Amino acid sequence: MKESGHKPNTANLESLGIKEAKEICWNLSPAELVEEALQNQEGVLTNTGALMCDTGKFTGRSPEDRFIVKDAKTEDAVWWGDINIPFDPEKFDNLQRKMTEHLKNQKLYVRDAYAGAHPDYRLNLRIVNTQAWHNLFCHNMFLRIPEEELQNHTPTFTIICAPEFEADPATDGTRQKNFAIINFTKGIILIGGTGYAGEMKKGIFSVLNFILPHEKNTLSMHCSANVGKEGDTAIFFGLSGTGKTTLSADANRGLIGDDEHGWTADSVFNFEGGCYAKVVDLSREKEPEIWDAIKFCAIVENTRFYEGTRTIDYTNRSVTQNTRTAYPIYHIENAIEPSIADIPKNIFFLTADAFGVFPPISRLNKSQAMYHFISGYTAKVAGTEVGVTEPVTTFSACFGAAFLPLHPTKYAEMFGKKMEKGNVNVWLVNTGWTGGPYGVGSRMKLSYTRAMVTAALNGELNDVEYTQHPILGVEMPASCPDVPSEILNPRNTWDNKEEYDAKATDLASKFVKNFQKYADFANEEIMAGAPLIEETA
Repeated sequence: MKESGHKPNTANLESLGIKEAKEICWNLSPAELVEEALQNQEGVLTNTGALMCDTGKFTGRSPEDRFIVKDAKTEDAVWWGDINIPFDPEKFDNLQRKMTEHLKNQKLYVRDAYAGAHPDYRLNLRIVNTQAWHNLFCHNMFLRIPEEELQNHTPTFTIICAPEFEADPATDGTRQKNFAIINFTKGIILIGGTGYAGEMKKGIFSVLNFILPHEKNTLSMHCSANVGKEGDTAIFFGLSGTGKTTLSADANRGLIGDDEHGWTADSVFNFEGGCYAKVVDLSREKEPEIWDAIKFCAIVENTRFYEGTRTIDYTNRSVTQNTRTAYPIYHIENAIEPSIADIPKNIFFLTADAFGVFPPISRLNKSQAMYHFISGYTAKVAGTEVGVTEPVTTFSACFGAAFLPLHPTKYAEMFGKKMEKGNVNVWLVNTGWTGGPYGVGSRMKLSYTRAMVTAALNGELNDVEYTQHPILGVEMPASCPDVPSEILNPRNTWDNKEEYDAKATDLASKFVKNFQKYADFANEEIMAGAPLIEETA
C-alpha cells in the first residue's frame, strides 16, 4: 500500500478496518489538494484562485438521514426524537464493515486536525476522505495542527466520508441511501451517499454539543463572536438571513469565529479554524471580508461562472439557493489567533421579523433570555423557499436545533447561569421589518442596526429610559445614538395601531404554542420569560 504526505508516527487506518487501500495521502498541503482535485476532475479554478466544486444531488444537509447510535452511553442522555434519530449499534458495525470494504483499492485522503481552540477542550480528529476537495474543506474548516505536534497526534473522533458509497435501507437501517451516523462510544462518524461537505462540519459540532455540556460543564453555542480592543467579547446568535455574519464582521473588532463556540468559566473559544459562509448575491460592497477571503485555498460550492469567463456569478441560483464558500479563518484580516477571548459582556439574539412586530432593539432579563434562547425565532419571507408566499414563523431551539443531542432546556439553563454569573447584557435585535409586515413595511436599515449594536457594545444603552412592550414583555429603549427615536417602539411605526396590536398578539401566541413542546422540561424561571399574551388577554 502506497503512502505519501505527512503521516504521524503511530498512525494507521487498520483499526478502522481499512487495510487494503490503493494509496493513502496523509495531511497534504492545500496546494497539493487543489492539484489532486483538479487532476481528479472534482472541480475547477476560479479567477480568484478558489476551487469551485459541486456537491451533487445534495446541496445541503439531510436532517432526516442523520442518526445517533443508541447504546449505554447515549440511551439516557440524548434527546431522542425527530432530530436525534436512534440507530442500532450492530447495524452501525455492519455498515462500517461495508464502507471499509468499499474503500479497498481506492485512493484516500487523510487529514489530522482538531476542534476547539482552547487547549483544555480540544477534540482531536482524523478525517478519511475519498475526495481531495473534501479533505481541503477539512483543512479549511477544522483547526490545523502545528508540524511539531503532528507526529504524536492521536484522534479522539474519526470521520469516514465516502460520498459515492450508498447504503441499502432494507438491510442497513437507514432511511435512504445517504446517511450521517454518529457513534459516541466508538468515536466514529460515518457519512455516505452525499457530497455535501457541511455534513462533516456539523457532525463534529453535534459531537461537541454532547461532550462539552454533558461532560465538561461548558456551553456549546451556534453563534458568531468578536472582541473589541478593550477585550470586551460579544456573541451573536441568529438563524440564516438574520445578519449574524454581517454584524459580527466588524472591522473595528477582532473576529473570534463566525459559527460555533464554547463558553467556559472564563473564556469564549472558537470550535473551528475557518468560515463556511453563504455567498448567494455576495458583493464586495455588502460583505467585503467574505469577498476578499475567496482566494487560493478557499472553496466555493455549487456556484456558476458568468458565461465565457472564470468569474463567479453569485446571483446564479441554478443549482441551489444554498451556495457557500469555505475558507480558513486566516483569510480574514482581523481574525484573532488563537481564537480565544474573555467571557461575553454582550449577547445579541438576531431575528429577521417579517411581521414588523419586534422592536429594532430590546433588552432581555434572565428569564426572557432563556426563553428566547430556546425559542430561536426568525421569519422566512416570500421567495426564500418553494411554497413560501407570505411570512412564516421559524423556530429553532438554541438557534441550532438540528445539532443538539441534549434537550434544549439543558443548554438554556446553562446559558442562564453563565449569563447571571458574568452579569451579561442580552439584547434582542430585529433586523427584519418596520412600519408593517413584509410587503407593507420596509426592511430595517443596516446603518440603524449597526448603530444600535454599537451603542449596546459601548454601554450607551445602559442608562437610558426603557418601557416594557405590553405584549412581548421585552424592554424598549426610548433613545439610541444615531437612530430616530420614533422607530424604537414598533407600534409607533404602523399607520394602524390596532392592526399592530393584533399582529403582535398573534405572533406572541405562536411563541407560546411553539414552547409547549419544551414546557414539561422547563423550570419556572424559564417559563417566566414568555410573552405577556395571557395577561394582555
